[in-house]
Amino acid sequence: MSNVAEQMQQQADEFRQRYQAVREEVGKVIVGHDEIVHGVLTSMFIGGHCLLEGVPGLGKTMLVRTLAETLSLPFSRIQFTPDLMPADILGTNMIVEKEDGRKAFEFQKGPIFTQICLADEINRATPKTQSALLETMQEGTVTVAGTRYQLDKPFFVLATQNPIEQEGTYPLPEAQLDRFMFKLVVGYSSRDELNTIVDRTTRGTQITTDKVMDGEEIRRWQGLVREVILAKHVQDYIVRLILATHPQGQLAQAITNQYVQWGSSPRGAQTLALAAKVRALLDGRFNVSFEDVRRVYLPSMRHRTLLNFEAQAEGIDIDQILLEILEKVPEKSEEPLSDAD
Repeated sequence: MSNVAEQMQQQADEFRQRYQAVREEVGKVIVGHDEIVHGVLTSMFIGGHCLLEGVPGLGKTMLVRTLAETLSLPFSRIQFTPDLMPADILGTNMIVEKEDGRKAFEFQKGPIFTQICLADEINRATPKTQSALLETMQEGTVTVAGTRYQLDKPFFVLATQNPIEQEGTYPLPEAQLDRFMFKLVVGYSSRDELNTIVDRTTRGTQITTDKVMDGEEIRRWQGLVREVILAKHVQDYIVRLILATHPQGQLAQAITNQYVQWGSSPRGAQTLALAAKVRALLDGRFNVSFEDVRRVYLPSMRHRTLLNFEAQAEGIDIDQILLEILEKVPEKSEEPLSDAD
């Protein structure tokens, strides 16, 4: 093994160990939901935001709180309600009195000025308030009264939402959904998991977690993820999976044309590539495989693919469509790749 290959392998092994350290700390509090925990951590290590959907009481908020406790990063929670205003999130200019008695405007930062932000029940707020996060999630900045403020990095928005069929919820704007790397659907706990939860929470025992990672280390791992090799033919597989979600497009599947109104944006391809790189590292490899891509396809795409009225009327689930696309799109294309970069 060459020195470069050996160094890559050592980095992959160290990443896997540190990743597992965070996961074990979260596991002290969170019972089960292994794929959900994995999805949240994957989003963090690719530098993206994560949306968790599920009915109240399944531990979504607790998961985010526990993750924040294991990281040496500032944390804030915003409880979204119908009367929440954008200024309540971003901050506002306030009139303050100076030492010399004169009055002036001074910017009072809102709770978004943090590094881990829990947007709790985000779809309880109106679309106007939801949209206040658009610039922050994409650029890592806040603009108020013409002045732009830079947030510290790394910066993550971990949002929870109730199913949109519930009363008192507003669907998130498509532009905002697209800014979440993953959408994770939190389901009910199993029989064994519920027994463990009851044991842990009704016997007066206090479970504490240790801080095992800081922002500098997170940024280092984010850089390593981007160095993982993505071969041209695997990248083309990702691109074809994205194009297969575009109705009436050249690579659209029959189920896409029948049930999909809008397909994925280019952010979907970026998310697939980065998330697959994390999967490769966790498997001890420094190159992405087709299987890595398939394993992250659903959480990357389920919020970027919009169903039409026919699908909604027939009760078609978006995961059904995505799984069929995965089945129909071949790993290798019959058309040769262009030599152009």
